[in-house]
Amino acid sequence: MGKLVIFSAPSGAGKSTIVNYLLDQHLDLKFSISATSRPPRGTERNGVEYYFLAPDEFRQKVDNGEFLEYEEVYKDRYYGTLKSEVQRILDNGNNVIFDVDVVGGCNIKDYYGKQALAVFIKPPSIEELRQRLIKRGTDSDEVINDRVSKAEYELTFASKFDVVIHNEDLEKAKAEALSVIQEFLSQ
Repeated sequence: MGKLVIFSAPSGAGKSTIVNYLLDQHLDLKFSISATSRPPRGTERNGVEYYFLAPDEFRQKVDNGEFLEYEEVYKDRYYGTLKSEVQRILDNGNNVIFDVDVVGGCNIKDYYGKQALAVFIKPPSIEELRQRLIKRGTDSDEVINDRVSKAEYELTFASKFDVVIHNEDLEKAKAEALSVIQEFLSQ
């Protein structure tokens, strides 16, 4: 039976960078592509970074019970994990890695229990998080302010995760994540 590795963090904490690093380490991890109702950013493509759905289409899939977990993160901005996506990966004999918001991470962990390892990536500070979001250059000031406000709330979830990695130094955070994941997968 495959295992599941869940990464959650406030936006800008470095979780996507760490997840991408782990995917490059040949750990037999397959990325669970989340669905979202937000438009693509930059060079994002449907079915690669996310499954991009219109808000009404997303709500219809919720009504049909097609999500393992989902959340309306901002008004009409839904994110969720399709049951079919996780099952597809597990059916192919692979382990699943998730890059999800903190509520979604908690829900997936609750659903799969010991079959899943939940990892929280913690930024050095809220101000550092703000600077990272600004440097990304992908969001307006209003969106950045919303993300920072939400991050303050999301940080209160850290204790609900199996492992908390402090991302003050990206290389150290990557090495710690690799070690934790290798140990979990070898059990």
